[in-house]
Amino acid sequence: MAEKALAGKEVLDLVHKGMVENPPIFQTMGINLHSFGEGWAVLEMEVVRGHTNAMGYAHGGAIATLGDGVLGAALMTTLKPGELFTTLDLHTNYLYQAKSATLLRAHGEVIRRGRTTAYIEGTITNPDDKLVAKVSCTCMVTRGDWQDI
Repeated sequence: MAEKALAGKEVLDLVHKGMVENPPIFQTMGINLHSFGEGWAVLEMEVVRGHTNAMGYAHGGAIATLGDGVLGAALMTTLKPGELFTTLDLHTNYLYQAKSATLLRAHGEVIRRGRTTAYIEGTITNPDDKLVAKVSCTCMVTRGDWQDI
């Protein structure tokens, strides 16, 4: 008997409850799912030494990875069974530095979800609610099941 195809929100719920592991990149970067709802998600990541550049601030790639993750998680909340997605482009505007031991919170929100594409925007803030980065992306919605990946 084939397993029931899962909607994106169901997959996130399993991750949030610890019944499914975080994606490998989230494990590597120390990114955790904080909360989510229809069309939005919140992730957190503590900046550690391995995320920093020569100046001791979070490397742009670490910030962009957190941004890409939260935008994807927000889109996942809208995916029906049999739908997956891939990022087509990612834009990151860096606005403030983040030092090691800073807990960053990323919030992503689906702005437009069509049948085959979606546009998502987000923010990354520090514990003082300073805006560290603004992120946005366009994603392509594809066919497939979570069990196949």
